[in-house]
Amino acid sequence: MHISAHTNRSLLYFSHNHIYNSSVRDLGHCLLRSLERPPPPHLLHTSPTCNRASRLVHLQGRQFYTTNVGAHTSFRSTSINGYASPLAYRHPCPRHYSQSVLPLSGRTTTNIMAAKPKAKFEIRGYGSQKDPAPASPSASVIVVSPSNEILLLHRVQTSSAFPSAHVFPGGNLEGSDGPLPSDPTDPARHIDSAAYRTGAIRELFEETGILLARQSPTTASLLSVSREQRRSGREAVHSGKIPFAQWLKSIGGDAAVLDTDRLIPFTHWVTPPNVPKRFTTQMYLYFVDVAESGNPSTRATGDKIETMAPEWRRASAWLERARSGEIILFPPQFLLLYLISEVLDRGFVDGAVESDSVVVSKRDELRKVIEQGGTGGGKKGGQWPAWRDKFISPIGLQFGRDDKRQLLGLDKPGPELKDSQLRGEWEHVVLVKFAKEGPRQVEVGLRDQILSEARAKENDERSKL
Repeated sequence: MHISAHTNRSLLYFSHNHIYNSSVRDLGHCLLRSLERPPPPHLLHTSPTCNRASRLVHLQGRQFYTTNVGAHTSFRSTSINGYASPLAYRHPCPRHYSQSVLPLSGRTTTNIMAAKPKAKFEIRGYGSQKDPAPASPSASVIVVSPSNEILLLHRVQTSSAFPSAHVFPGGNLEGSDGPLPSDPTDPARHIDSAAYRTGAIRELFEETGILLARQSPTTASLLSVSREQRRSGREAVHSGKIPFAQWLKSIGGDAAVLDTDRLIPFTHWVTPPNVPKRFTTQMYLYFVDVAESGNPSTRATGDKIETMAPEWRRASAWLERARSGEIILFPPQFLLLYLISEVLDRGFVDGAVESDSVVVSKRDELRKVIEQGGTGGGKKGGQWPAWRDKFISPIGLQFGRDDKRQLLGLDKPGPELKDSQLRGEWEHVVLVKFAKEGPRQVEVGLRDQILSEARAKENDERSKL
């Protein structure tokens, strides 16, 4: 496992131990300084030649300079009362995302004041930033135990990535995992493939010791490997002393294979273009068979480098701990745990033991939820993809909320994939407050409901003026 060095004061944007790393100083302190600057003179100027007017308005105790062109309005904040999300102002939406809902506005808008010369990926509102950093391929696995509990790793405080956070096992792909196209705009570089599946299982093994492999392609059960064999194997593979595939053959025989076929794709996340370190990450779900409860290969242990002892809990229990502030979960982890809990934890009572038939029945239902087509909606209309095929690059939809949280849209696939047919999720959105230690007050909501409530509140405030 190769992990890029990050500072301990990281504000980590979403997903597993590689996605969306950006320093607090860069995305927090610099943000505040940029917001404290006075508005540029041209924002206070009314020009009859271009029929463009600007005015200062107050919404929810915040100041916005608005620029009008016909019926369209764009908002630019000039001061804040406390922290705001880094994506909100220092990095407005990309050019190809320019049609978006902005703060407390029911209209779709185009930010005409942020026009810049076109870059390779047509980025808007990123100042003098060059082309987005390349998105490194990576993979992560959500492991479901025989009793339908979810495995999370608790990063140590000194971890090079996600310090003190709870994460899904995962990491960067390596050349030995398999070939991928080098062109970042080639969808094949991002779509689920043998390389992503191999990398996901290898990273899971390196980080937890769990080995998803079989004696042969026709073997029903997982390969049983002792704790000591797995410990020495983890160290050898992690240090590069032996390739993962070679080590597997050495302990399982020439016919041994990774259990890649049972990995279920469960969204793909692409780091937003404004973040310096970017990743394109395939998420997988894996159900450990009920019959494997006694297999030592499914026992998880920490790697003594980046993680403390792994822990199994119900998805709903992880969510409750995050809501109470006990642990840190990033938006993709929270969203996926939320979707899982809606099915696997429905009707579950703490302390109860579900029968094998109930466990299997709920798994079958969750698999259908992941694999079935999405709902319609959005400006483009039509059918949105199933959760297994969603490509998500979060983008801010709403800022200046009373609760200081930012609303993240999930419908964009990322700048590399803007010309592809790949799409994200329209119906659900994520609310999050970015604090110094990481994201807090994370919650999943319905897009139309949250934006409708915001419009109603805005109209109510306007009526009082």
